Amino acid sequence: MAIPADRKAEIIRTFATHPGDSGSPEVQVALLSEHVNNLTEHLKLHRKDYISRRGLLMMVGTRSKLLKYLRRREPARYTALVEKLGLRK
Repeated sequence: MAIPADRKAEIIRTFATHPGDSGSPEVQVALLSEHVNNLTEHLKLHRKDYISRRGLLMMVGTRSKLLKYLRRREPARYTALVEKLGLRK
């Protein structure tokens, strides 16, 4: 269920705001989104895996807090990130 190293590096490269950036809110949200998508697929097969479901809900909460922070601080960056990830419909 972990993100493979090459995929993680690709996500970091795609969403980094500057070279060597691995901790900006955009990168964190993108990595959490990838992890959430992987866990969602896992839970479709293993419906009774309640421990993973709890982890999924905690990750979604963390992602939500990061997005809220970004929306408050930099609305343009928030809009671009949401559009790029396709989070809101």
